Amino acid sequence: MYLPVDASRVAASAMARFKDHCEAQTGLRFADYQQLHDWACREPGRHWELLLHWSELPWCGNATPALTAGDCEHARFFPGVRLNFARALLRPLDAAGESRCAMLAVDEAGRRDECSRALLRAEVERLAGRLRQLGIEPGDRVCAIVRNSRHAVVACLAAAAAGAVWSSIPPDLGEGAMLDRFGQLRPKLLLCHLEFTHHGVRREITERVENVVRSLPSLQRLIVLDEWPAAELAGVPVETLGQSLSAQPWPMSEWPDLPFDHPGFILFSSGTTGAPKCLMHGIGGTLLEHFKELVLHTDLGTADRLLFQTSTGWMMWNWQLSALACGTQIVLFDGSPTFPEPGFLLQLVDREAVSVFGTSATYLHALEQAGVVPCDSVRFEALRAIESTGSILYDSQFDWIRTAIKRVPVHSISGGTDIIGCFVLGNPLMPVYRGESQSVSLGLDVRVMSEAGMSRYGEGELVCAQAFPSRPVGVFGDEGGVRFHEAYFSQNPGVWTHGDNVRLLPRGSARILGRSDGTLKVRGVRIGPAEIYSVVQTIPGVLQAMAVEQQAPREPGGSRLVLLVVLAPGTVLDRALSLRIKRELNTRASPNHVPTVIAQVSGIPTTHSGKTSERAARDVLNGKVVVNRAALRNPQTLDELAQNPDLQIPV
Repeated sequence: MYLPVDASRVAASAMARFKDHCEAQTGLRFADYQQLHDWACREPGRHWELLLHWSELPWCGNATPALTAGDCEHARFFPGVRLNFARALLRPLDAAGESRCAMLAVDEAGRRDECSRALLRAEVERLAGRLRQLGIEPGDRVCAIVRNSRHAVVACLAAAAAGAVWSSIPPDLGEGAMLDRFGQLRPKLLLCHLEFTHHGVRREITERVENVVRSLPSLQRLIVLDEWPAAELAGVPVETLGQSLSAQPWPMSEWPDLPFDHPGFILFSSGTTGAPKCLMHGIGGTLLEHFKELVLHTDLGTADRLLFQTSTGWMMWNWQLSALACGTQIVLFDGSPTFPEPGFLLQLVDREAVSVFGTSATYLHALEQAGVVPCDSVRFEALRAIESTGSILYDSQFDWIRTAIKRVPVHSISGGTDIIGCFVLGNPLMPVYRGESQSVSLGLDVRVMSEAGMSRYGEGELVCAQAFPSRPVGVFGDEGGVRFHEAYFSQNPGVWTHGDNVRLLPRGSARILGRSDGTLKVRGVRIGPAEIYSVVQTIPGVLQAMAVEQQAPREPGGSRLVLLVVLAPGTVLDRALSLRIKRELNTRASPNHVPTVIAQVSGIPTTHSGKTSERAARDVLNGKVVVNRAALRNPQTLDELAQNPDLQIPV
């Protein structure tokens, strides 16, 4: 066990209070979280109805039925409920809460932009008023190329207030990737930053934005969040945010209430197998699932500050934004987390008294490999939990967090853009085990699908057997739902198939094992890449690794295992390091995990959302055409793989 349950916190936790509420309303008794979760999966309608009422979120209409008949693909939640997403996040709290900081935006240069709840609401009302003047109506798409800033939050909430469908991407995306996404949406309005700074370097993207605008004939207006001297760009009328905020406010009380499953957000799949899917997420399902994850599983409240290291194109940006509904203060960070020094972001976490810090396993591993020990200079007095997602957080990384940062609960959370939420995450009622997520998300009927069938425990593909509120309401432009069905329900009809391999343990915890389409089969043996990475990434000097199966007709089974490694500056892949990698894999995993070829590369193919793309690397190494290079943030890495003499297909 990595960390036992904090008995002093359990009784006061929101999860414990909700458990008591369910017992009082049902007359049942739940001995522990697992029993509560099992009941919620057996009685999903009753569970979600109790949660909706207990949350005290603002809504109107009839909460019965909570769930219509149908399987996971077709059932609907709360068809009689209406709400406004922005009102739920900005509703008044007590007098003290109105004047207290609601949002703090900080960039890599240390500039701070603080905003009270009352001021945030006032700015959203003014911008929402301008959107109404511009004719933005419920269902219209509002797109944004924006940094992780206060202005981005104001714009998103103003769009939500008007009932528009918000879709945002960060400004560092390439022009092709921007058009792959927004070109499908036919947006009426675009908001954008025309520059961004990363690692101390200012980058202007005016020309890129101009080309995007020119390629979106549906655009009627452009709102620039930086300064802009002209009245138009590529023939589209332009105004600055300052001009937009001079509009007559649209009072929050007059914002429209919309159906529970009204589309509020469009997020994009990685796009590595074709054009990115435009996943539509309903306002009610997003709000209720986020409230559950933030309040019950993360135990956030009005005394907390949450900072999640994210861009505006990742679902964690939406997740952090929803913390406003809990009265939690959010801290936005824009820029490089390792500039001007490797531990800069963690110094910010301490300086701004962040209580829950979210980041990626990749960032934590980079700090470890760089020899950074933050606790030598920072005390982290306010920090009470660390959350990690984006890739697997291995056992050894739990140990490093405890010794180098602070002995706090580590929440290894996993879900994704597909569900704008988490299937597995933290839990104040359960202990932390190294390398594991504490629990399955309350009320999400997560199971394992293997050759033996579907089961509650064991190892296999992660599926969800029951409907859940944050399931997408569809794919934009997918008439008849064909793409939606093919992506998530064609393999196992009526059951959500997520694409991750997972191990579910009887004690209630879970271990994500990697993408199911990334499973290797070398010499007839199935190998999970996570088993390789958990060993290799503990070796000093190895920053990243990717295991790929390559065709090799002369090898037993017709393929060989190739390991790509990114090394720390000053480290080279010499004979000694190669032998150490092979020895460690042979000893700590098995002889089947030892690669035939190890190659040093400058980077691993990575999507714009930060996910590594084994599919793209595998296609290159096997002489296939990569379907969508624009889906990658660093497509030049594919050229490097194709030209490496050690990685040619052996004949």
